[in-house]
Parts: sequence; structure tokens; C-alpha cells
Amino acid sequence: MKTSLERRAADADVCLLLEGTFPYVRGGVSSWVNQMLRSYPDTRFSIVFIGSRPEDYQGAAYPLPDNVVHLETHYLYEQAAADQQAAREIPGDADAFEKSAALHDAWRNPHGADPAKLMAEMVQLIGDDGPLNEAQFVSSRAAWDFIVDQYHRHCTDPSFTDYFWTVRIMHKPLWQLARIAAKLPPARVYHTVSTGYAGFLGALMHYRTGRPLLVSEHGIYTKERKIDLLQSQWIRDNRGAFERDISKISYFRELWVRFFEALGKLAYDAADDIVALYETNRQRQIADGADATRTRNIPNGVDVDDLSQLIAKRAPQPGKVVALIGRVVPIKDIKTFIRALFIASRTLPDIQGWIVGPEEEDPAYAQECRALAQSLGLASHVKFLGFQRIDEILPQVDVLALTSISEALPLVVLEGFAAGVPSITTDVGSCRQLIEGYGDEDRALGSAGLVVPIANPAAFAQAVLELLGDEPRWRAAQQAGLERVRRFYTKAQMIDQYRVLYERLAAAPDRKGRGGADAAAALGCPMHAGRAADAAASGSAPGSASQQHAQSQEIR
Repeated sequence: MKTSLERRAADADVCLLLEGTFPYVRGGVSSWVNQMLRSYPDTRFSIVFIGSRPEDYQGAAYPLPDNVVHLETHYLYEQAAADQQAAREIPGDADAFEKSAALHDAWRNPHGADPAKLMAEMVQLIGDDGPLNEAQFVSSRAAWDFIVDQYHRHCTDPSFTDYFWTVRIMHKPLWQLARIAAKLPPARVYHTVSTGYAGFLGALMHYRTGRPLLVSEHGIYTKERKIDLLQSQWIRDNRGAFERDISKISYFRELWVRFFEALGKLAYDAADDIVALYETNRQRQIADGADATRTRNIPNGVDVDDLSQLIAKRAPQPGKVVALIGRVVPIKDIKTFIRALFIASRTLPDIQGWIVGPEEEDPAYAQECRALAQSLGLASHVKFLGFQRIDEILPQVDVLALTSISEALPLVVLEGFAAGVPSITTDVGSCRQLIEGYGDEDRALGSAGLVVPIANPAAFAQAVLELLGDEPRWRAAQQAGLERVRRFYTKAQMIDQYRVLYERLAAAPDRKGRGGADAAAALGCPMHAGRAADAAASGSAPGSASQQHAQSQEIR
């Protein structure tokens, strides 16, 4: 096993595009990525990590397996050196900004022009040598005129200064991502594990190279960013008290939401395949603009045979330990768990609440949670244990708690089931499906715990008391969870489905150039189909698939 994170290679089989996860941040998505890398030892992976600032990360949280042949780390909000040169105006390309305006209008009007086709054209314009490069955006008269025009046409906030800098800050990472795309070693498949900035980079690579893009989402990125943005304190609202409509969010907040929605649509448009963890999220992807024919569900899976061995390490009788295993961040709603433990401790004075997970992602929130536990007099009931090995902590836990306000298909619940630990979860994501089953065969297995409303400490406490206070019910939940994960959520099932995807996408014909018309029909996305039609109309018929280097070695 190589210990260094320094990896460089000229190419790769699969390029993973990761935003704020593996290998620098612990969590469910990172654990999934780690599992995927180690499940295909003969596949050569490259990784692009996209983060915020270097100081936001405390070094690698995971070692890299040997089949990771290339790693790049980029920070979108790293402090840049001050520009020593005096600002100077450049004319700019008005036609290029007109194309940008057309793309923005296409996003606003779902029945207008095809954003995918327009974006394919934009990719060639935003590079350092293109007419829409960063220097043009920052210093050109055309950019100024474009921003002023957009402000007058659309902005409902009275501050042009805030509008100007919001647009600047919002778009700046896109040019950095374009520079990354220009230098990234080629891969046969690009796989982004979210939309957002990583998804935008995936779309750029797809349009630049013509190689397939796979989008797989755990949570829905646009939904989670919307939750973050609605809670953010840094977004300005300059309207006066009598100008505000409390039924509507502020303009700048809405602008950020629409920005991430647009990035999501770009990734969906460029993707050959779009994977969700469960059906509700697949339908959400379709509602957000994904082509239904390219979507599918592949649920998370765990190594049941390995984890089920932990059952033998459990005490003969269930105890009173309730553990929340996850990052200490607001979206996990740790405070509801603490308040629920306070209520439950009145009836069960020997109850223990363990908070097991890293605190460095949001230290201020972690400190608030510690202060809350102390103020409620829970020093003897609530313990903050930090990161722990799952195989060491699960045999000591009697009930897994999940109080999140947003989830997808939480891996920790499946791990708990396989290790013989029932769960109490909030009614988010696929949690009800995991606890109660999906379909007649699954539901017949019984309930593997309890589901409660979000942000309801009293209901969560009552569920804890019901499950811990009724041993036959606890044992029935334990058996239901173990049987459910064995039938429907194994690691082997998940890995086999992704293997089929990787092999099919890797075998797609190679194409010369940068997504030319001759490769359009093979790729199957709206942009390429549009280009193929345009080429055919102009007399340049696309070549056959057999002429596009169709021979390709299978990924094993």
C-alpha cells in the first residue's frame, strides 16, 4: 500500500470528480468512495478533489489504494496574491457575452433553447485563450455592460454593488474549473459523485473530450445547497422593511439557488447515465431536469458477511446505549438528538447517548452542541467520542439514531442492520424504506426500528423509550434489519451494477478532436445529437461507430 498522496499519471480508466469528500473528509460519501476504489483493484482511477480552502481540511482522512494512479487537489476559494498591476479596461467580445446571455435565458425559460447545446458551445469560449476567459469577465467593457443589463432586467435588490460582487464571486470558480479541465489527464470514463462544481467539471470534460460522464448522487446536491443557502447568514438583503415580502426569499439567496440548479442541469444534460440511491431521489432528479431514460437506481450496499460477525461480540441482553454516528454538522441536527436524550433520561436514568463522528467540519456548531449538552445537565449521559472505527463501536451500541433534516440512503443504517443494531431515524430520504421496507416482499420482513418526524425531540425520545423498553420488539427489529440488508443491500449487488456501468461506458467509441460531430450520435446526449443533426444538414455525415476506435479493453 502506497502511503503518499502524491500520484501522477498520463491517463486513467475512470476519473472520479469529488467535491468536499474523499480523501480529506470523513463521512458516508467518502466511505462509499473508499469502498468503490477498493472493489475494482484492476481499474486505474484518477481523482480530482475540489475543496474550499486549504485551511478547511486537516490532511488526508483515508489512505489511497494502489489503483489510484493520479490525484489532484484544488481549492476554489484559496486566497490569491494581490494583483500588483493597475486595473485596465479591455474591450471584450460582445458576441461572446450575447451567447452567455442566451444560455442564461435558456435556463430561465424551460421551453426555450436547449441549454445543453448552448453549453457545449460555451465550453470552447471560457478557456484562457477564449473570448469569455476570466480576464474578459473581470476587466472588459462587454462584461460590465452585460452585468449592468442583467441587473436592470432581473435584480429586485436595490444594491448594484452587492449584485456586482455576488455575480463575480459566483462565477469565479467556473474559470478555475475550466483551467483544471484543460490540464486534466484523459480518462475513458468521468464519474462525478455530485452535481455542483464537480458536476460542472464533469460536464466540461465530457464536452471537451467526448468521453462518457456518469453522475451518481447520494443526496440531491441542489436540494442540500438550498437548505444551506436558506440558513446562511452571509447573504445580503438590502430591501427596506416595507419592500420585503415574507413569502419570498431574498433575491441574492434565490440567485445562488438558481446558480446551483443550473449547474445541476448542466451535469444532467452532459451525463450518459444518472444514478440515484432510491426511487424518490430518481424522481427528484427528473423533476430537476434529468432525462428519465438515462436515470436508474443503485442502492448502497455493505459487506453483510463481514459486519454480521460483530453480532457475536454483543452483550447477551440489549443495554441502554443510543449512538448517533455521523459528522457533527447542522444538517445532521445533533441538537435534536441531545434534546431527545434529555427527555428520555427522565424515564431511563441510565441511558447513554454517544455522538460518534468528526467535529472539524464545523467547529462552531460542534461547540454549540457541547454547550447544549452541558446546559441540560447531560454530562453523565452524552459523550462526544469523535471518529471511531465502525467495527469497534457497533457491538457496544443498542440503537442507532439518525436525526438528520436531509439524507439519501444512509450507509450507517445499513451497517447497523448488518451488525445487529436497529435504528430510529427521522422521516427523510429513504429512511422509511430502510426501516419499514419497500414493496410487499420487503415489508413482510417487519420493521427494523422506528421513524419519527424531523426536529421533534419529544417524538424521538418516545421512540427510544419504546424500543429500549421492549426487548421482544427490539429483537424483532434486529432480525428484520439483518434480513433486509442481506436480501436487498449487499455490497456485491452494488459493485456488480457499477461494474456493468463502467464496462459499458469505457467501451464507448473513442472520438478524435473535442466532441466533434462525427461522434455525436454515439454519445446520445442532447448536445451531441444537436451537433450531429447540424453536421448532417451541412453535408458532413457522421462516421460509423466502427470507425471511431470502437475496440476498447474491458475494465475488470
